[in-house]
Amino acid sequence: MPPSSAEDRLPPPPLPSPGERWALFLDVDGSLLEFADDPAAVIVDPGLCATLDRLHAALGGALALVSGRALADLARLFGDPGWTLIGLHGLERRIDGGAVQRPALDAAAVERMRRETAALAARLGQVQWEDKGVAAALHCRRAPAMLPSLRAAAEALARRLPGYELQPGNLVMEFKPAGMDKGRAVQDLLAVPPFAGRRPVYVGDDLTDEHAFAAVNAAGGISVRVGDRTPSHALFTLPHPAAVQAWLNALLDALNRGAPPDATHPAASR
Repeated sequence: MPPSSAEDRLPPPPLPSPGERWALFLDVDGSLLEFADDPAAVIVDPGLCATLDRLHAALGGALALVSGRALADLARLFGDPGWTLIGLHGLERRIDGGAVQRPALDAAAVERMRRETAALAARLGQVQWEDKGVAAALHCRRAPAMLPSLRAAAEALARRLPGYELQPGNLVMEFKPAGMDKGRAVQDLLAVPPFAGRRPVYVGDDLTDEHAFAAVNAAGGISVRVGDRTPSHALFTLPHPAAVQAWLNALLDALNRGAPPDATHPAASR
């Protein structure tokens, strides 16, 4: 299905039918949480963590945060939960509270990327360099008019960084190791417990989430765009993170009424 256009009027996402088994994938910044000029300044309300913990149990553990943030940053924000966490667009993974999985990367290539992206941010001015370890993001949320200059400079730099690719986002250009995106991460999760055999539902707001929307649509799932960015592969929409949180509460109520948790998963007994 082609991406939706500005003329499309996407409906709000549905709730599960009784007994329907969902796997829920949630982007963080711009979807669960409002953007901040400084990503390090974001604070998570304890009530949201409690809702996610209950959803994790009601879904038999089939809940994952899928983010461009590093796993350590997600753990800092959400209190190191037992849910599945996908960081750096799929490069870092901790499935169902287990061991962290990371690919082996060339240390020299990583160091070169860090050095040159930091220097680019300093040259441009008004651009914030976010250190993600093996990735780096250059933000211009404090100076949105810088985006065209940032994009052109980032594209030129990316062509000189072997093993890296550029991921545009909401007032950000991110340099990440090539070969992974959120869509591939979701596909990988759908092949393993507790996500396998369930209908995938993905909520995201940014260009980085379009890969996941396409993957979920191909699997017969539910893709939910947050905001009004177009074009998009999403089939449903919610206007902002507050609406996402309200929908998650309604989802929890629906699951508790008609779709009891999977008793074979430890989360169901919490």
